[in-house]
Amino acid sequence: MKIILAKHSGFCTGVRRAVDTAMNLNPENAYVLGEIIHNETVVKAIRDKGLITVDSLDELPDGCTVVFRSHGVPQNYYGICERRGIKVIDCTCGFVKRTQSIVKEQYAQGKHIVIIGEPAHPEVIGLLGWCDNKATVVSSPDDDFSGFAQKNVCVVCQTTFSEQKFEKIIKNIRKVCEKTVEVFKTICYTTIRRQNEVEELSKKCEAIVVVGGLNSSNTNKLYEIAAKHCKNVLRLSSAESLDITKIKNYKSLGIVSGASTPDEQTREVLFKMAENTEVKATNPTMDDVVAKIDNESKFRRGQTVQATISQATAEGLQILLPFSKKEVALSKDELDCEDYNAADYASKIGETIELLVVELKPSLKLSQKMIKVLQQEEALSAEIEGGKEFSVVCTGSNKGGLVAQFGTYSVFVPAKEIRPGFVKDLAKYEGKTLRLRAIEIKRNGHKKEIIASQRVILQEERDAKDAARLEKENEFFANIQVGDVVEGKVERATGFGAFVSVNGFDCLAHISDLSWTGVSNVTDVLEIGKSYEFIVLKIDPENKKVSIGYKQLQPQPWDLADGKYNEGDVIHGKVVRIVPFGAFVEVEKGIDGLVHVSQITHERIETPATVLNVGDEVDAKIIAVDTVARKMNLSIKALLPENERRKHGDENEGEEAAPKRGGRAPRRAVNSEDELSTWNEGSIGGTSIADLLANAKNNK
Repeated sequence: MKIILAKHSGFCTGVRRAVDTAMNLNPENAYVLGEIIHNETVVKAIRDKGLITVDSLDELPDGCTVVFRSHGVPQNYYGICERRGIKVIDCTCGFVKRTQSIVKEQYAQGKHIVIIGEPAHPEVIGLLGWCDNKATVVSSPDDDFSGFAQKNVCVVCQTTFSEQKFEKIIKNIRKVCEKTVEVFKTICYTTIRRQNEVEELSKKCEAIVVVGGLNSSNTNKLYEIAAKHCKNVLRLSSAESLDITKIKNYKSLGIVSGASTPDEQTREVLFKMAENTEVKATNPTMDDVVAKIDNESKFRRGQTVQATISQATAEGLQILLPFSKKEVALSKDELDCEDYNAADYASKIGETIELLVVELKPSLKLSQKMIKVLQQEEALSAEIEGGKEFSVVCTGSNKGGLVAQFGTYSVFVPAKEIRPGFVKDLAKYEGKTLRLRAIEIKRNGHKKEIIASQRVILQEERDAKDAARLEKENEFFANIQVGDVVEGKVERATGFGAFVSVNGFDCLAHISDLSWTGVSNVTDVLEIGKSYEFIVLKIDPENKKVSIGYKQLQPQPWDLADGKYNEGDVIHGKVVRIVPFGAFVEVEKGIDGLVHVSQITHERIETPATVLNVGDEVDAKIIAVDTVARKMNLSIKALLPENERRKHGDENEGEEAAPKRGGRAPRRAVNSEDELSTWNEGSIGGTSIADLLANAKNNK
């Protein structure tokens, strides 16, 4: 008889993690919610350990510890446990977690959730709890899908569902749906691999033996697939249920086991076949099968095996592999213990331990401690497969992208997935830490690879930042008005003004709005990093611009002039502007006074420029001041001594003589319309503006 054992048999990663967690858990006040897996042998072993299996949260006492199995639970279970002080050990499979996330996200977007699976399966029940139990569950291609016609549908699948049935159901849903159908093929990749292998075996073998719990969904799927292509399919829950007479006459036999079937059960079935002399006698090739099982070449790197301790020596242990009478050495360095002591292991002779196949050549190398390392790695890889971010250091690059190592996994980041935009120089990333999210995880024997992306993380962060900024901007513009007085921090200065942060938004204080007297540099008025009050001058929501002013909240120089400058006071100033009818003198920044041409000197002059230049510093007497009208009249000649007046009069020989004391000075003609319009109020040198205007008209 030719016996073919399926390569992908026994516990999957998620189930193994859940079982190992339960078996290593302190049983005191500890519970398992539902059967840890659908396998009577394993469930009994956990029960014998002291853990209690319950069917609902109501059966749990407050403050206990509960294990959530790999099938997952409804979302609200976590909150219930937290409120009751129940510690949760979450063993939900990474593939199931990914499906839960999809259901939650798509439901929040208003999609109608369709779950392809068995309505009574724990995983499906758990998924319903991530969309308020409002999903539709379908399990057959013949179901009625007409209700989806007018809905935006999101389809997910039970991770252990038949791939062939899934494809048929999707095809039928698309036929009736008029709107969007978004499909997530959430079947576990190990499930698909097992199903494909069973299909191949059942086509070339005369008989198939399916080993696993009778209530195991994934094992039943394997049985259904095998039965489609092979007429002789046996369903076994254990070696005890194997009737040798039913298989002894077949020339070829395929053996497969479900994801919830311990390796020991499959080996027991094989061992029973090997030990049965009747089968051996009838089928001489059975000895070859046993010899092949005993041969090291049957092992694969990364495979776990159950071995029996036969000896304990100073160098380590001697072990017996299943179906073998040959001892294999296990180095003490490969044992999961801090300090090896042969005496401690002498009492364990006859016990079984789980080992990992590390190397095949030049000789078989096994390890116990590497199992824990890989379990931790696989647990983490399951989370990574579910979308968890992870980090690696880039070790190199090729034409396609970047490469790195994550434990026993090789990591590849395609060039387009490094960051948003084109990356020209890949070499600069070598030695740098990459933040990644898995796109795909490939497992092919001992070759394991993660295809990952850093771009999606950076893009999400950029989008989140932009969304937060936009929300903040919208809130800012909704709550600000022209005329509001706001506090802002000066962030930076430019030649045209200062950028000021107001509630996190950059506003512009133009340099012309900083001081009434005008400034050349922002820092002449404002200090970088310091906060001031500003007034909102202009708002442009469309272009996201706000103009603010500082000087508008400060008093103008003329506002402070009342009482500071009085008629009769003498000031010292600088000539800043000369016009035909006089000269303007800067008394202080922002306050100018006019020295009329008649008040510059006792001489008769045609234009102020014959006596004064811009920039000259002069002393002058205030002869009139009006702070309300913001005008000041000055006289330079009023400060000239009496004798200088006479001197000037004597020197003007040939011209109109200076008047005698008490006489009236000759009046100068006003020849400028500007002069008339500018000085139509007040007085100049004691002579009213009205008189000057009258004289001007008469002279004309």
